[in-house]
Formats: sequence, structure tokens, C-alpha cells
Amino acid sequence: MLQYGIKVIVTAILVVCISEAAKRWTFLGAVIASLPLTSVLAMIWLYIDTRSVEKVSELSWGIFWIAVPSLIFFILFPTFAKIGWRFWPSLGTSVLGTAIGYLTYIKCLGLLGVKF
Repeated sequence: MLQYGIKVIVTAILVVCISEAAKRWTFLGAVIASLPLTSVLAMIWLYIDTRSVEKVSELSWGIFWIAVPSLIFFILFPTFAKIGWRFWPSLGTSVLGTAIGYLTYIKCLGLLGVKF
């Protein structure tokens, strides 16, 4: 149970650091958020839990293939905001669009024989 608490605290600190940096310097917040820190933390937690480099490697491979459709969000959200949509509709529609992008992308990768 203590291990889960540590995971939550470390991850929460990371998110707070990004949001606080972005309040002062948007670009710095973007740089920190764009780093694969969440992925690195997930890899660390997975390795600590399993001691399996193979599982961590599989996770890394999956992240590589799945990163492309995540970019949809970063195109949709600022586009909606720029045309005057409010925050919540922009966010929700961008998340929905990204989810559709993920499903489509995963289906296409499956048709091409890419396995996760």
C-alpha cells in the first residue's frame, strides 16, 4: 500500500510542477509536459513491480506506436480554442476526437500486422 502512495505522490508532484511552470512560462510548461516523464515513471513503476526488462521494453514499444494519434489532441484543442470555443467543449471534443483517432489508428496498425 505504501508503494501505491509513493507512486501517487510522485506522479502528482510531476503534474503540479508542470502546471505551475506553465502559469509562469507557458513554453517551459510545454517542454516539461512534452518530455516522456509519464512514460518514464510508468516504466520505473513497472520495473519495480515486476523486475522484468521485457515487460518494460514491451511497454516502451507500445508507447512508440501509440504516440502518433495522441498528437490529434494537440491539433484539435488549440484549433477549437482559436475559433472561439470555450475550454470545456474544446477539451471534451478534443478528447473524443483523439479517442476516435486511437481506435482508427489501432485498427489500421492491426490490418498492417503491427502487434502490441
